Amino acid sequence: MLDPNSRYVSRLTRDTMALILAGGRGSRLHELTDWRAKPALHFGGKFRIIDFPLSNCVNSGIRRIGVLTQYKAHSLIRHLVRGWSHFKKELGEYVEILPASQRYSPNWYQGTADAIYQNLDIILDEAPKYVMVLSGDHVYQMDYGSMLAYHVESGADLTVSCIEVPIEEAAGAFGVMTVDNQNRILRFDEKPKNPSELPDQKGMTLASMGNYIFNTEFLFEQLRQDAEDPDSEHDFGKNIIPKIIKNSNVLAYRFRDHDTDQASYWRDVGTLDSFWQANMELVEPSPALNLYNHDWPIWTYQTHLPPAKFVFNDDDRRGYAVDSMVSGGCVISGGKINKSLLFSDVHVHSFTDIEQSVILPEAEIHRSAKIKRAIIDSACKIPEGMVIGHDHEHDAARGFRVTKKGVVLVTREMLGQQRP
Repeated sequence: MLDPNSRYVSRLTRDTMALILAGGRGSRLHELTDWRAKPALHFGGKFRIIDFPLSNCVNSGIRRIGVLTQYKAHSLIRHLVRGWSHFKKELGEYVEILPASQRYSPNWYQGTADAIYQNLDIILDEAPKYVMVLSGDHVYQMDYGSMLAYHVESGADLTVSCIEVPIEEAAGAFGVMTVDNQNRILRFDEKPKNPSELPDQKGMTLASMGNYIFNTEFLFEQLRQDAEDPDSEHDFGKNIIPKIIKNSNVLAYRFRDHDTDQASYWRDVGTLDSFWQANMELVEPSPALNLYNHDWPIWTYQTHLPPAKFVFNDDDRRGYAVDSMVSGGCVISGGKINKSLLFSDVHVHSFTDIEQSVILPEAEIHRSAKIKRAIIDSACKIPEGMVIGHDHEHDAARGFRVTKKGVVLVTREMLGQQRP
């Protein structure tokens, strides 16, 4: 039985250091991550993906946080400096940026475990009882305090957060765990083609969320052993967890909604289709992800912008948006927006028609353009009269990327517009 006392959980969170792995490219997002790391990707109208694990930490009471960066980290670092640098080290709170600095190795980060290993000195200086290793590229709202209490009460050496997903969805996409009826992990397979079925849920399997809680000394021991193994890829999912489950107490923590006891909201937006779909879910009347929850806010950096503006109300030229989200700084000048999500500073000109699309910041959609089921990258200038998403063969012929599910990605380079 877990101790529900909030002061008990508060003590645990104060004894915890969180390290967020934010160096991944996200290659399945193709051109969308050519200029940014996946955790820096815009999401939900005004946020970055990295804001979700960071906000979860702060809302859970974990305020000693390191963010490990590597791949094309400039926009990510800029966002962290602008939005997450206000914590007071004197009060025992901080968000520190930890780029690969080759203190323990002449190499850059070689894998998820190596990234933590190369920052052992920083962890040693902080001397936490528990180290929480978090993936920086998933979208969800989670109270890490409950997972910490579970980890401590169960006497685990390592606890892996996981979520129930359909077998066909997990195949080849997620690390999958086989557990006994006490949730002890018996086997860990990295992205198997045929995931194991849960004994208590037909058609479902247990997928790793990429979040781990270690007892600190246990973590140090495993990292040092792994660093000395020349055959290791230095990855938690591929190497460390499969190696330790036989002789250590490694448990699965099922991420569930406390009210319904069903799997909670969690999205791996690692493909263009899943990124588009997760954004589209937010414009539904009652989305599964509640961004309006004042008890669990998602913190971010945002520039000071005027409210969104809608102008013209003629029968043939009316600026409006329905079933949509429109961020600050946007101007909808006689254009129609339906079931779409517009990020900050988007300008939509007259006679345009935008449907089921994600328009990233500072994009400009010129007159009479028609856009359907598309992702328009930041600062794109869509020419007057251009049609996107209505004829996929024509889209592909112009160099736009069309996914298997018919979502069209458009970037500045595809439009022949060079970056400054």
